[in-house]
Order: sequence, then structure tokens, then C-alpha cells
Amino acid sequence: MMISVDYHILIKLGISAIFGLIIGLEREVRNKPLGLKTTLVICMSSCLLTIVSIESANKYAVAGLHVMDPMRLAAQIVSGIGFLGAGAILRKHNDVIVGLTTAAMIWGTSGLGIAVGAGFIGEAFFGLVLIMLSVVVLPFFIKRIGPKPLILKDLRVRLVVSSQGNLTQIIKQIIASGYKMKSVHIKELSREQQELNCIVFIDRKYASEVYDELKLMEHVEIVEVETL
Repeated sequence: MMISVDYHILIKLGISAIFGLIIGLEREVRNKPLGLKTTLVICMSSCLLTIVSIESANKYAVAGLHVMDPMRLAAQIVSGIGFLGAGAILRKHNDVIVGLTTAAMIWGTSGLGIAVGAGFIGEAFFGLVLIMLSVVVLPFFIKRIGPKPLILKDLRVRLVVSSQGNLTQIIKQIIASGYKMKSVHIKELSREQQELNCIVFIDRKYASEVYDELKLMEHVEIVEVETL
């Protein structure tokens, strides 16, 4: 039995592999939980299943008797890829949600594979360019020339203050230093110590600089700074 090979299909699979490789490289460079192998397999498998879905409909459908939807498998890919995306979304110990961009990249990689498999190679390439611009180039310009609310970074700050310290004055001092605060939580640790927890917004500063500034405040005994 002769096995015929459609070189157009092989070209589509090769293109989808390259697209998946490009997205995987971007995630690998940023040390995100989505690498080359994962994105390559997602994109190429989505492309293959889309091709199988379309070709099966053309080959096995019988007019008036057996009607098949050429994009039936592709529709299942879109919904089924969600479990991989869900696995990339993590909740850290400080209640910060991470991995949303990675989950979106998984979904986008699958979409590129479907587009290539369906024959929309030019559209898929343009989509790839827009995705890479969105996750690589756009954040760079936003940090340089974007509006200030988008430039600010969040820090979780914990201060242990001696009982002689006035927390109201310390908060005013932090605000006077140019920081914005939210989610202020105060509690008494003991008769000698009290604790201040808050979120501080910084603009183009290192977390270590904030640590050094807070450490110099009077009556502050312990400083903990964590990037969110």
C-alpha cells in the first residue's frame, strides 16, 4: 500500500513548528513556566488536528447522507487547551496571581496552529507578529514613556516598629517620601512591638533602595520588602 504525502501539509506543520518555537523562545528567555517543547507541541498538534479535521470532512463526507463539519476538531482544540492554561496560572503565598500571560500564550499558540492548519498562513504570521509585539516590545515602551500608573511597581512591605514609635507618623513619613500606599494592615505583636503591613508603589526604584530608606526611619526595627 502506497502512502501518499501532501507536501503542502508538511509545509504547514513546519511553519506551525517555527511559530511555536518563536513563542517558546520568548517564554524561555523570561524564565516562565512554558518552554520550547511545550509551545512547539501545542502549535504543531493544533495544526495537525485542524488539517485532519478538514481533510476528513472532504474525504469521508457524502453529499446528502453524511455531512461533516470541517472545523469540528478545531473547535474542540480551543476548549480543550484550557486545561494547560489553567495549569500555568498560580496563586503565590502573598495572594498574587501569576501565569495569566503564560496561559494566554498557550491559548494563542494553539490559535496560531489552527490558523496555519486551516491554510491562513499569512494571517497566522501577522498574528504571531502582533503577539510578540504585545509581550516583548510594548512593555518596553510602556516602562519608558507610558503613563505613570502603568510604570509603578508594587512592593509588599512589612515593618516591625517599637512601642515608642507612632505608626501614624511613620505612614505620613512614607507618603512624604513620595510613595503611594494601599492595603494598610496594623496589628500589635507584643507590648514592645507593633506591625505595619502595606502595599507600596514605586517608580523606577529598586526594592533594595526602598528597604534602605525604610530601615533608616526612627523606631523601625525590622523591614521586609517583597516584589509582587
